Amino acid sequence: MNTMSRLLVIACLALPFAACKKEEAQAAAVEAAPMTAPTTDDVAAWRAYVTDVAKRHMDGVNNSPYVYFLPSETSEGFGGQYERLLEKVEGDLGRGIIEGNMLLFASPSSAKAAELAVTGFSQVQAGTMKGVKVVFIGKPEDGEKVKAAAEPAGVKYVFVEAK
Repeated sequence: MNTMSRLLVIACLALPFAACKKEEAQAAAVEAAPMTAPTTDDVAAWRAYVTDVAKRHMDGVNNSPYVYFLPSETSEGFGGQYERLLEKVEGDLGRGIIEGNMLLFASPSSAKAAELAVTGFSQVQAGTMKGVKVVFIGKPEDGEKVKAAAEPAGVKYVFVEAK
């Protein structure tokens, strides 16, 4: 009888742990809904949105993404920020990006983000960025420009409409 009592006690102690594991598995299966793009030029809201988009496109990416985010054209010092970010993009792409990395371009000013990406990819040789994912967040017409500039390099291009 002692053995039977011990088995019952062990089963009673193990039952709550099994229930917790089941609840954790169910919670992990339920993924949060994608965020919508901010309708304002609020930089903090845009950064949260861009982070959400980046997390949703990390499949096949082995490293932290290269995020090129421009604030709105109406923000103070935009011209200088654009020039500094363009230098960074050109430097990064000039050195080369290896397979398993992701480049993400975004801005409340879709046209300027597209211009940044197109200018950066203008110096990249065809086929030199195979296995690199490029994500562009913006308007469809700007996305097509970025796609045309980036795809010859051999990247996997992903367009996310900011809506």
